[in-house]
Formats: sequence, structure tokens, C-alpha cells
Amino acid sequence: MKVHEYQAKEILARFGVAIPRGEVVTTPEGARSVAANLGGKVVVKAQVHAGGRGKAGGVKLANGPDEASEVAGRILGMNLVSKQTGPEGKIVRKVLVEEALGIARELYLGVVLDRAAGLPVLMASKFGGMEIEEVAAEHPEAILKEHFGPLAGLQAYQARKLGFALELSGDTFKKFVKFVAALARAYNESDATLAEINPLLITTDGDVLALDAKMNFDDNAIARHPDIAEMRDLEEEDPLEVEASKFDLNYIKLDGTIGCMVNGAGLAMATMDIIKHAGGAPANFLDVGGGASQERVENAFRILLSDASVKAVLINIFGGIVRCDMIASGVVAAARNLAVKVPIVLRLQGTNVEEGRRILAESGLKLQSADGMADAAAKVVAAAR
Repeated sequence: MKVHEYQAKEILARFGVAIPRGEVVTTPEGARSVAANLGGKVVVKAQVHAGGRGKAGGVKLANGPDEASEVAGRILGMNLVSKQTGPEGKIVRKVLVEEALGIARELYLGVVLDRAAGLPVLMASKFGGMEIEEVAAEHPEAILKEHFGPLAGLQAYQARKLGFALELSGDTFKKFVKFVAALARAYNESDATLAEINPLLITTDGDVLALDAKMNFDDNAIARHPDIAEMRDLEEEDPLEVEASKFDLNYIKLDGTIGCMVNGAGLAMATMDIIKHAGGAPANFLDVGGGASQERVENAFRILLSDASVKAVLINIFGGIVRCDMIASGVVAAARNLAVKVPIVLRLQGTNVEEGRRILAESGLKLQSADGMADAAAKVVAAAR
């Protein structure tokens, strides 16, 4: 789950992470009021679930309340297009109005899970304000890393080590050490998968502040954080992904033409790979899970077919906990109820596979059966063309 910048800052502030003064608004008049309260120059920032907002025209400086209102009026309602939004862009529905601060340095600070090490890792760099992927590609030596245990947390000596490496000193050094410890604690205790400050601002007065903030959270742990769950903005998510979540379906929209219904994330990845190998492109990742019911399968099928880019569907099921006859019944019911017009290719293996094939054969529907994944991929790619 993702949250907006202003929400990430709200969460981080609870743990002692220093943030600029500001407020989120949805109207130009609201921006004028906040700017007046802040008493000077402000920055008006589009709030969407994507990076690259500045380059896309979504972050602007305003010299006072009137200009803040004017700038907010231009940003609110715009379709912001950046590398992370894709060509379709995102509509800006709210802006964050923050105090403008004197900039001495911009650094990078972030916490993610290092899966190879099996530990959270805190990364820092002198190259703030840049995409960390670019820094890693052009200046890999400039990324400093400190792994830490989730139980013991980041140790004080590790925070000091990073501060020294970033050439900080005096009160700024002390504030940085405190900031880093708070960020690591926020990551751990909120079950985040990402906590990123880019840029981390060193002001001309020597303060250390989160000028920008990004946080993502583990969906499997979100039930432990109802306050964070309430921050979910459905308008920022793909409508089909939102619909799928209502039925506990794992659905991710992709840019191909072949809809994929599978059971199990590993099988989903293998299915998408073999479709690409056969010359096609998956339109989605849809995992009905290990305990799918007939109703769930029918809803999954309906969601698949709601995507206008889908030209053919591959149903690839390995029956273990999920029985093949139940999957077949769900597919037949969905195909009849939804008046399916696109070709459907099925590959069924496992529990009750013969019964599942009988149900499909006697359905009267035009369904293609496949013997193995390679055969299924070849057939669905041909059908999509």
C-alpha cells in the first residue's frame, strides 16, 4: 500500500522525524490561507502516488498567498505525467503547501528490505534530489549502506558512521543522528517496505528536515495499522486492482493483450515468462490464490474481461488445494454470465483434472485445452493475434 507525501510525513513525524511546516488543501483558496498562515514563501506540491513531480510541473515556488492561490489553481486538476505515472498520467486532486526553506545541501536517505541479506538496510548518499537508481548506475560508490536487525534496530554508532561519511558536523551532525534513528524506527514499527527521504534537506540554519517523503507498507501487515489503512486513496489506484482487492484477488495491470488467471504467485510469474517467450505480452498478473472458490474465480474472470486491452485469456491452474473441477465450473459460469467473446485457452493439471476437463468439454463453450504450458502459451498468443 502506498500513501501520499503529506501522509508519509505525518507518519514519520509521529516517530520524531523532522518535517517542514505545511498543510494539504484541495482548493486555491485553501492554498492562499495556508500560505498566509506560514507567512512568506511557500512551495506548492502536487499530491499523487508517483515521483518526478517537479520535472512534470507539479512542484512550484510561490512568493506569497496570492501567488500560492494562482499556482495551486494551475496544479489542481492537471493531468501530471512523469516516468513513474506512465503516459496516462495522474489527476492532481490535492496539493501540499509547505514553508520554503533555505537550502545548504540536499542528501538522500532511505530504508528498504535487502532480500539477499534478509535484513532492512539504511542507505544514504550525498546525491540528494536525484533518483537513487541513477546514482547507483553512475556513482555506485556514493551509496552508503548500513544493515540492521529488525529487533535490535539501527544502532547509534551506525547513524554516526553515516553522518561522518556525509561530512556533517556540529549540531547538524547531532540532528542527523537523531533523524536517522527516528526514520529506522518508523520503518520498523509501521511495517513499511520503503521509507525514503529524497531529498533530505540541510538548511542554511543547519537543521535536518524531510523535504520529501515516500512510504510503502506491507499489505499483509496493514491490519495491524488501522490508522494507516485509513490513508488508502482509492482514486490513486487502478479501478480493476481496487475491485480485485474486494475479493482478495492479487491483480496487477500490465500493458499486454493476454489476460492471465493462475493460482499461485510462482505460477503467475512462470506463466507471464512463457507468454513473453512465445512472442506475446501479458495484460495482467491475476492470482486467484490457493483457496479460491467458484465465486472468486467468477469474479476474477469478470475483472479480467473488464480490461478492454485483453484479446485472449490464458487460464493456467495447477490443482492442489484448488480443485480443477471447481475452477472449470467457475470459468463456465463466468463465460455464460458475461457473454465472453474473446478466445480462452485452459491448461489444467492436478486434483480432479479429469472432472474439470469433462465440465469444460460438455459446456458447449468454445474453449481451447492445452497440453502443458508451452502449448498453452503458443495457443493463446496465436489467439490474441
